[in-house]
Amino acid sequence: MRFLCLIYTSIDVDGRLDQSEMNHLIGEHFVYDEGLRQDGTLIVSDALELRNKSIVIRPDGDAFSVTDGPFVETKEYLAGFYLIDAPDLESATAIAKRIPSVRYGAIEIRPVRTLTLRGDLAGNR
Repeated sequence: MRFLCLIYTSIDVDGRLDQSEMNHLIGEHFVYDEGLRQDGTLIVSDALELRNKSIVIRPDGDAFSVTDGPFVETKEYLAGFYLIDAPDLESATAIAKRIPSVRYGAIEIRPVRTLTLRGDLAGNR
């Protein structure tokens, strides 16, 4: 079963780590990634650019509004992710607890849902 582990960090943590600490954390992620690769658990992982480089698109009548930054009402933002293969949620939780960034924020674990068309809808596409 596939699980998406979303890494959230707090806006209060930004800038708290100096370059040496950040390099150490990145190194920990590289080691952690390699371990997951070797045991066949890792599908893909990546960090995301800082939140000031993102945009948010929302419906606005028949058009869309586009704003800079992830200005969703929250003090945390999505910093990266792991897409893993684990037998169940308990196993995925054990894997996510070892993600190095967990000590600086939160990890949300979501089972990946495989969408399929059923019944009449399938024939109409």
